[in-house]
Amino acid sequence: MSRLPNLSPDRMSPEQRRIHDEVVASRGTWSNGPFSQLIHQPRIAEPTHRLGEFIRYHTSLVPRLSELAILVVARHWDCQFEWSIHAPIALKSGLGAATVEAIANRRRPTGLRDDEGIVYDYATELLQRHQVADELYATATRLFGTVGIVELTSLLGYYSMLALSLNSHQASMPEEAQSALPPRLRI
Repeated sequence: MSRLPNLSPDRMSPEQRRIHDEVVASRGTWSNGPFSQLIHQPRIAEPTHRLGEFIRYHTSLVPRLSELAILVVARHWDCQFEWSIHAPIALKSGLGAATVEAIANRRRPTGLRDDEGIVYDYATELLQRHQVADELYATATRLFGTVGIVELTSLLGYYSMLALSLNSHQASMPEEAQSALPPRLRI
């Protein structure tokens, strides 16, 4: 159960309602996910929505690669909500089921296309080491261009922010959730 109340539109301020309506118009839905949490501070919700709309729908990265990066973020932060939303989208965007399963189980997928391998390695290295090696950075920049690498890095940061919010406020899983992450092994 979420730590924050999910405001129904009739309980929102006019500013909150305007943002709610913009999110629904852009994404086609309003879930109990990140925007139902962020809406409690509209000055955070509005720019986050605008950035997310660009990051999700308007970058130079094809959806298959964006969704791959999002899954790496969701697994890194153990964000069940983010995973449950994006794993089915990743499959529909052309990412293989074996790739999704490997990421869920914290393994580097085998049989990745070249561009998928670069995205996976870049995302994993940045999230785990907090740096990207010069050679990998150069390879990613050659493949995606300067704009593409800025977009990929921004996507990783954006979805990390959402994962932290979802985890912190313990967002309730969506009813339609079909995919769950296996628990992280604690040592």
